[in-house]
Amino acid sequence: MTGCYYEEFEVGRTFEHEKRRTITESDNQRFCDMTMNQQPLHLDAEFAAETEFGERIVNGLYTMSLAVGLTIPDTTDGTIVANLGYDDVEHPAPVYPGDTLRARTTVTDKRETSDGDRGVVTMHVEAYAGDDRLVCAFDRTVLAKKRPS
Repeated sequence: MTGCYYEEFEVGRTFEHEKRRTITESDNQRFCDMTMNQQPLHLDAEFAAETEFGERIVNGLYTMSLAVGLTIPDTTDGTIVANLGYDDVEHPAPVYPGDTLRARTTVTDKRETSDGDRGVVTMHVEAYAGDDRLVCAFDRTVLAKKRPS
């Protein structure tokens, strides 16, 4: 397990995740196929060429899912009970096939559960394409295990 137990999360702690992923056209196509999202902006090069983006853009839900995945090893790998929610999702810039994403997570809140056996942790996640283009941001709330006695 590489994730953090509840006690290891500190409000204000920031994780600069080392893991990165370059998104391929195939990644975007498969995600759209699996989720039955046939939006031509994601799949049809001729259609997308006529839009303000000038080319196909990556499905925003894939971008968010990938951002979560990039954060897992450092935050909740093996130490999570459940994801409780995703809030305030924003996609301030498009992602294009070929973009490499990286993520940053900042712990914004934590509290013990009423039974004291676990804890609720809220983290703000930001995903960047390249070094500085913010492409997705959201709050992720998890139910985290406490360190075993």
